[in-house]
Amino acid sequence: MTNSLSSADTAWLLTATALVLFMTLPGVVLFYGGLVRGKNVLSIAIQCFAITALVSVLWLACGYSLVYGEDGGNQAVLGGLGKVWLQGITRSTLRGSVPETVFVMFQLTFAIITPVLVVGAFAERMRFSAVLWFSGAWLLLVYVPVAHWVWGGGWLARLGLMDFAGGTVVHVNAGVAALVCALMMGARRGFPGLPMAPHNLPLTAAGAGMLWVGWYGFNAGSALAANGAAGMALLTTHLGAACGALAWMTLEWRHYGKPSTLGILTGMVAGLGTITPASGFVSPLGAVCIGTLAGIICYGATQLLKRKLHIDDSLDVSPVHGVGGVIGTLLTGLFAAQSLGGTGFTVQKSIGAQLAVQALGVLAVGIWCALVTWGLLKLLDATLGLRVSDDQESEGLDVASHGERGYSM
Repeated sequence: MTNSLSSADTAWLLTATALVLFMTLPGVVLFYGGLVRGKNVLSIAIQCFAITALVSVLWLACGYSLVYGEDGGNQAVLGGLGKVWLQGITRSTLRGSVPETVFVMFQLTFAIITPVLVVGAFAERMRFSAVLWFSGAWLLLVYVPVAHWVWGGGWLARLGLMDFAGGTVVHVNAGVAALVCALMMGARRGFPGLPMAPHNLPLTAAGAGMLWVGWYGFNAGSALAANGAAGMALLTTHLGAACGALAWMTLEWRHYGKPSTLGILTGMVAGLGTITPASGFVSPLGAVCIGTLAGIICYGATQLLKRKLHIDDSLDVSPVHGVGGVIGTLLTGLFAAQSLGGTGFTVQKSIGAQLAVQALGVLAVGIWCALVTWGLLKLLDATLGLRVSDDQESEGLDVASHGERGYSM
């Protein structure tokens, strides 16, 4: 690792940091805000902003240290407390070729967007106080340990798990948590019989466009340098999104006779989430394959979850981000092979061995996330109560929880 400051790397990481935060504020705010009913749009906005603020303080207090600190008793499981409140980090402290302050902020944007994504699973029905307690505790008990396992030198990193920008840390985590939340919260009143169409698709389209652009910072920024890896990650990210969008649109067109705006936007997000763990490791043709499979498989998962199983993951977090994260993580073990144009594997010597490590990573992260998420929700339900009343849900959270109205009904 380079230990001298690079102005080019620093400038790129500063830009990437802004792009990733832009994905949450305003990207996810608009994307999710347009998908819910008009009486709940402001509740989405305040949840996203409040989680951003809460996670920022928790990251400063101990989150960063527990992921990237190097003085813990068991580095395989959790980092140390040597950087609590960012002690020892100054203007001149470097991490590789960039100031550590920039690295701290870049990683914070990932810690922010992950619990924000989970919001889509329980949209329109969770109490605001429960949202805050759940998000803060989930960050420290789920996101932080997993991030250390994969990116902070923990046990999965030592085994050679390849996750360039968050297939397991962000998408598997968010998707599994979303599914557990949807199952434990129960469906919205009237689901699936009552129509619950998005109230403002142009708003959703605007947010989706911001996500597509912001994802360049998410994936290409994870190279942590202005180099060829960043360039390839940017290209593969774009191709994954494009192919995911086209695949989803084509399937929907074939099944229902018309392509929808919501379909192509959801396919794009599926492609982005699925290419994320592979983006810096695979070739452009590998990205085309991964993005296409993302559109096909995530489309099928969404149909299964909503139409057949009647599980009300309100904004399809688990079938898009969760399934996409699993697919992308596994396919990284295939398309990263040098024989298929990839960079090659960091530790393993064969495709089979690497696929085994990738599968282990998915299982470990999924099981840990599911168990802790379930425990947190049970505890919060017994203490605060998770769900708003039936009358409040019917009235809408904008008025019932926040005393505001974003749209006239």
